[in-house]
This record gives sequence, C-alpha cells and structure tokens, in this order.
Amino acid sequence: MTYDLAAIAPELFLLLSAVALLMLGVFRGARATGEVLTLAVLASVVTFALVWLGPSHETVAFGGLFVRDGFAAFMKGLILVGTAVSLVLSWRFIERENMARFEFPVLMLFATVGMMMMVSAHDLISLYMGLELQSLSLYVIAAFRRDSERSTEAGLKYFVLGALSSGMLLYGSSLVYGFAGTTNFADLARIFGELTAAGEAPKLGTIVGIVFITAGLAFKISAVPFHMWTPDVYEGAPTPVTAFFATAPKAAAAGLLTRVLMGPFGDLVAEWQQIVVVIAVLSMGLGAFAAINQQNIKRLMAYSSIGHLGYALVGLAAGTEAGVRGVAAYMAIYLIMNLGTFAVILCMRQNDRMVESIDDLRGLSRTHPAMALAMAIFMFSMTGLPPLAGFFAKFYVFMAAVEAGLYILAVIGVLTSVVAAFYYLRIVKVMYFDEPGEGFDRPFGRELSLVMGVTGAVILFFFAFPTPVLDGAQVAATALTGG
Repeated sequence: MTYDLAAIAPELFLLLSAVALLMLGVFRGARATGEVLTLAVLASVVTFALVWLGPSHETVAFGGLFVRDGFAAFMKGLILVGTAVSLVLSWRFIERENMARFEFPVLMLFATVGMMMMVSAHDLISLYMGLELQSLSLYVIAAFRRDSERSTEAGLKYFVLGALSSGMLLYGSSLVYGFAGTTNFADLARIFGELTAAGEAPKLGTIVGIVFITAGLAFKISAVPFHMWTPDVYEGAPTPVTAFFATAPKAAAAGLLTRVLMGPFGDLVAEWQQIVVVIAVLSMGLGAFAAINQQNIKRLMAYSSIGHLGYALVGLAAGTEAGVRGVAAYMAIYLIMNLGTFAVILCMRQNDRMVESIDDLRGLSRTHPAMALAMAIFMFSMTGLPPLAGFFAKFYVFMAAVEAGLYILAVIGVLTSVVAAFYYLRIVKVMYFDEPGEGFDRPFGRELSLVMGVTGAVILFFFAFPTPVLDGAQVAATALTGG
C-alpha cells in the first residue's frame, strides 16, 4: 500500500488539496473565493514539483491500474502548467463577471486530477474513471455562468456529446475485453505482440473495438469528425474556461490517445494507422478552411485548435518513437501559444465588458503596442514561421511522418498550414494596418501582462533554448515506446 501511495503522490496531494479548499469554501462562503483561487494555484505548483522531483523509472501500482513513467510525468507537467496559468488568467475575470464563487477553482482542480489519472492509466477501466472525473468537472465549468444563455448552451452541448463519446469509449473497451480477455495495457500489449510475432491478424471484433476507443478519445481532442461541440463551447464558455479547455484537457487527451495506441495497441500500427491518418487529414483541412470567415476570435481559436490537434496526430500516425517525441513537443509548444493568446483575448474589454470580434483589434499596434507585439508573435508562431516555436513544433511531426514513409500526409500538413496562415496573418494585418478603433480598458492587470510577456518570450526565443522541451519529449517518447 505504501508503494502504491508513493506512486500516486502528486494526484493524491492535489485531490486532498481540492477537498480541503472545498471545505474552506463551504465554511467561509463567497468571501473565500480569492483565497481558494490563490491556494489552488499554489497547490498546482506544488503538484508540479512533486511530479518533477518524482522517480523517473517506470512504476506500476494498484495491481496494474496505474503507471508512473517519463511520458506521464511530461504530460502531467503540461497539464499542471495549463491549469495554474488558467487559474491566474481567471483572477480578475471572475470578479468582474460576477462568477466569484469558490467552486470554480475547486472544479478545475478536480478536473486536473482526472487528467493526471488519464495519462497514467494502465488499464481501460482506470482510463475511463480518470476521463469521467475530468469530464464531469468540465461540464459544470463550461456552464458556470448560470445567467448567460450562451454559457448554459455550451455546457449542455458539451454534456450531451460528451456522454455520447463516453458510450463509444465504453463500447470499444467492452469489445476489446470480450475478444482479448483483459483490459490491462501490459497484458494487451503482450497478447497483440505474440499475434504479430506469429504472423496472425487480430480478430475483427478487436479492430472494431479499437475504432470505437479511438473515436471516443478523438472527441476529447475535438478531432474531426467529432469536433462539432468545439466552436460553440469555446464561444459560449467564459473566456478563462475557454483558455483552460484549449490547453490542459487537450494535452491530457492527446497524451491519453498516444498512450493507448502506442501502448497496448503498439503492435497493431497497421490496423489503427489509417484511422489516425484520416482523422489528421480531416482535422487539418477543417481547421484551415472553416476558420477563414470567422469574425469571433474565440470561434477562430476553436477551429485553430482543431487544426493544431490534426498536426499533432501527424506525429502519432507515424507510430514511431520520433512520432511520439513530435507529439509531446507539439503539445508543449501548442499549450504555451494558446495561454499567451488567451491572455491577450482577456485584455479585450471595452466599457467594462468583454468584446470578442477580430475587428475590435483594429490599430492595436498604435493604442497598445506591447499587446499587439505579443499577439503577433503568437499568430506568426501558430502559422509556423521560423524561427518561432510553432515552426519547430510542425517540423518535428512532419519529419516523423516523412521518416515513416507518410509523405502525402506531410505534404497535406504543409499545404493546410499555408491556408491557415491566411486567418492568422489577417489578425496581424488588422492590428498593424487598420485604423485604430475604440481602445481597450486599462489597466489590464499584472497577471495578464506577465503571462503575455513570459509566453511571448518563450515562443520567440525557443530556437535558442529548445533543450528543456526537446529533452523532456525524448524522455517521454523513450518511456512509452521502450526505445
């Protein structure tokens, strides 16, 4: 038992912290919101330290339900960074928008615990438990602004479609269990490895189960054709919630999908590779073309996220250690770009209310030059222009695809990047070449300025200091693939 508790120490600490903060809020009421939010950020930072300082060797606990390895540690680090920064971004927003209730940061912590359990899942059962803990919290957070019809609609759509995806995941898991006789990842990997070594094909029911599992997880990363909830939820949810949705859950779901396909089904690359290729192509295509006519910047970021997860799936489609490294590095850079972008979006306030139109950024370079510079860095990086971090993110996944012989997939990725450049560069054009409109309210808040400055610097100077991300991604890939 002590061994198991040591393996799960970061999750246990964060869970107990969330429960303690919930009790603090219950006893102190609405007055405790600021304290709970501050302590939630602190709890996320301490949990990050526990993950970072934990053992690097693989540890399997709770009878094979939970695994702690380099891949889990890397993805958990991204999740915790996304959670902590999203909490910081919400600091002033929840007060101004009458959302200052202590349940908000507590729900985010519970969702984070679920995400951490997801990426450490070593069994289809523990995978589902972590996924549902995350999802149930996110359903409530999406609809947290109860007096807003858009927020309520966002939460309802996410709930209904999320229930559908959970059903697909469970059905796929039941098929795999029925035909393989186990839900444990190590046992599944051994069974399918023996089949491959003997030159035998897996049973059709197993392949159908993998398809359903992949579909259920594709919903969580909003990959096409399971993306329909994303634009409405991104637009309707409160902006800090949208920032959270676009970062931590995306990293968790991408990590989970990578672990599932490269772990228990790693020897069945030929069976699932074509599924991932199709999803990647559709996601990159929709993300590139559907965002062109968007006028709401949050909806544009929704389609952007669909496209970016398509690029990440290019690395996964390779089915190699280099591909996993590309996915890990891509998600790290994607998370930083999105946190910075949403910090800028949270600064878009006129007459003490949020504005979300791209036209509201007109002439920003003359009214708020530092903010315009930060936004330009993020947009150029998302386009994939060198020497910004976004270029290297795409380079690693495209190179993994080329090395795996997926030349057409890599070419489609480059072409869709060119198309997507149109709407990213349009934002830069609006900021630097259009006549200024009504300026944004000041002050922005030190926390927003800090997030914009730090993330902008990381993206801008990534080429000079890529080692932390690349080394961490390599350790993650080696741990998962056994390379």
